Amino acid sequence: MERPVILLIKEIYYPVLATIGFPANMMTIVVLVRGNCGLSKCISVYMLAMATADLLVIINNVIVYSILMYHFPLSFLSHTHICKFIFYMGCVILNISVWFTVAFTFDRFAIICCPKFKTKYCTVRIPVTIITVIFVFMWIKDFPIFFAYEHEHIIKNVEWNCQSSVTFFSSIAGLAYIWFYSICLVWLPFILIGLFNALTIRHILVTSKARRGLRAHTFDNHYDPEMKNRMKSIVLLFAISGSFIMLWLTTVVNLVTTKVTNPNYYRGDLGNPTYIIVETGAMLRYLSSCSNTCIYAVIQRKFREEFLGILKLTCAFIVKNLKVKRDD
Repeated sequence: MERPVILLIKEIYYPVLATIGFPANMMTIVVLVRGNCGLSKCISVYMLAMATADLLVIINNVIVYSILMYHFPLSFLSHTHICKFIFYMGCVILNISVWFTVAFTFDRFAIICCPKFKTKYCTVRIPVTIITVIFVFMWIKDFPIFFAYEHEHIIKNVEWNCQSSVTFFSSIAGLAYIWFYSICLVWLPFILIGLFNALTIRHILVTSKARRGLRAHTFDNHYDPEMKNRMKSIVLLFAISGSFIMLWLTTVVNLVTTKVTNPNYYRGDLGNPTYIIVETGAMLRYLSSCSNTCIYAVIQRKFREEFLGILKLTCAFIVKNLKVKRDD
């Protein structure tokens, strides 16, 4: 029997994504930790948090779940308790990654649109506190995931694999949690990112017009460094937010049309169009876990230089070790 095309695509896509995403996020973390990118400490903390969350998504959701569990269905990863934990971790990490992006968007909004608030807000303590609160809240919020799945088989008194718990998904509490999960993962982040970006754009247009009028009135048409720095910050903000929205759009449309939040629901029919949409949405949203590195490299010159420098050192180290082993 011919295998569905979506499975062939997944078998190629996820290993490629892991091969690119894992080292890219690791390199991004190293570059940001070194602190030679010319970025403020406040924005560096958020970028480091997003890179770390993206790395965890690549490790848990892509490598462990989409590759290892898929290709090795009878490994220890398929024990029901471990399987549940992997699903739980996947939900927590994905929510953390999304809300770190929301926090970053709010940070840029606060810095650009609220100059009086900037001196109190733009400290290392504030973003660290916000990131910690998001991290702890998501671990607590997604605890019901453990009750959303049950064992699929029992072999020699050992529970194997995970499947949706009909009892949970048909209960009032389960349905309420599904909607709450969808709101926290997609609806609220989309609304907040759109709102903060809209307010930021409005503020930029108003202040830019006033600034141009003032400079024209004073006959000062020289280079404006403040506007250039502000534009760099704005381009970085919109690139990250726009990338997030575009790559998550399929998931949003899917939730609107099918109200499906359970990834196992359509696995019985792999040719079902809804299953294909669900899996396509998953592939795109996991792609967002390595898109930020590309954005940083394109927009931030110092980041790009640091990234390439570390890459060259890494390649030189690997080549040197290979030569030593070959000589031995």
